[in-house]
Amino acid sequence: MADRILIVDDEESIRRSLAGLLADEGYETVTARDGDLGLAAVRSDSPPSLVLLDIAMPGRDGLEVLEEMHGLLPDLPVVVMSGHGTIETAVRATKLGAYDFIEKPLSVDKLLLTIQHALALAGLARENRELRAEALRAHEILGGTEVIRKLKEQIAIAAPTNGWVLITGENGTGKELVARQIHLQSRRAERPFVEVNCAAIPEELIESELFGHEKGAFTGAIAQKRGKFELAHGGTIFLDEIADMSLKTQAKILRILQEHKFERVGGTDTMEVDVRVIAATNKSLEKEIAAGRFREDLYYRLAVIPFHVAPLRERPEDIPILANAFVREFCAEAGTKEKTIQPRAMAQLQAYAWPGNVRELRNLVERLVLMTTGPRIASDDLPETIRAGSESGRGAAESGSLERARRAFEREYLLARLREHGWNISRTAEAIGIARESLSRKVRSHKIEMQRE
Repeated sequence: MADRILIVDDEESIRRSLAGLLADEGYETVTARDGDLGLAAVRSDSPPSLVLLDIAMPGRDGLEVLEEMHGLLPDLPVVVMSGHGTIETAVRATKLGAYDFIEKPLSVDKLLLTIQHALALAGLARENRELRAEALRAHEILGGTEVIRKLKEQIAIAAPTNGWVLITGENGTGKELVARQIHLQSRRAERPFVEVNCAAIPEELIESELFGHEKGAFTGAIAQKRGKFELAHGGTIFLDEIADMSLKTQAKILRILQEHKFERVGGTDTMEVDVRVIAATNKSLEKEIAAGRFREDLYYRLAVIPFHVAPLRERPEDIPILANAFVREFCAEAGTKEKTIQPRAMAQLQAYAWPGNVRELRNLVERLVLMTTGPRIASDDLPETIRAGSESGRGAAESGSLERARRAFEREYLLARLREHGWNISRTAEAIGIARESLSRKVRSHKIEMQRE
């Protein structure tokens, strides 16, 4: 489909000659004799791909029309034409959003080249928006519960700012997805998103990974290397499991946050960097600070905008949404017909406590899609641990007592958490967010027999 060019000029001869010239070049044209008609064409169901706009017209001034066009369609390229051009007019037009300024009488070669460049740039911007929308969908935070709805609202508010972010939550809850959504919805979305798993990098190498090193800085440093902060310049760096950093490295991170400067390992040149830092941890930084393992000043620097990602067990209503999305994803990857999770199997998935959170659910669904031969995923296809973890709650529900179902589910949940934490009351209470005394009362109430491992 040919690009449509709108010609707005009060002189009929210019409109006619430009329309003929552009038609010969393969463009579709539409003309308007004044600014109001030009704006009506921009507002129409088939807006133009580009506008050629005269400045000196009776009625509304061309610059006023330009400003309104830019407000209607900010990405619409507008080339301004004038027979009485001045540097002041050109500068003002550019500030109001004009792509370029061309003086009359028009040079045909320059006009055609300007149109080609403007349309090419607009095409790149459109492709970039489409890629960004695709990336947002690929890293979408799934769920319909109130806690997820509020999390998405907070991301939408925080993302356009440059505030540093601290994301807390258990392993597997999706902290990286939150970080990516913040980046993709920010003004830095077109710049790099660099992820660093602080827990996976040996202590002796983490400074080199973060800040880079000079050739010969240490044994094995055979060439200069750019660090993650340098690679993230202009964009976002995501420091996952930041609580696993040494105090020495924390001090250097703090300096970057305060001064936006660092040196490569073994180097003396100070480098300036512009990055937005998003950090995440599955630990309580307040307790790490009390134990002397995390800097209090770094904590307050990072926690400008705090986020918390709720564990999956606190939002079982989201499990069908997540599970069905994962089924569609893995069936598409495997090239198989889409499978369905049977109601009883889905109820058992919802009754399970998911210590590994969304990551554990995703891994299980992938296995079920690959290993289940039929079109349906039934209860018998689930691992024994999941079926056993939901059996008591299911039996109580079938007996017709909501209270018994609730107590049965709570008992199975507490059993799973106690096993996970080696039957340690204090650690389990901390993990599930209740007081030790409350957990002890619940253990007695449910007649849970404590074991010693």
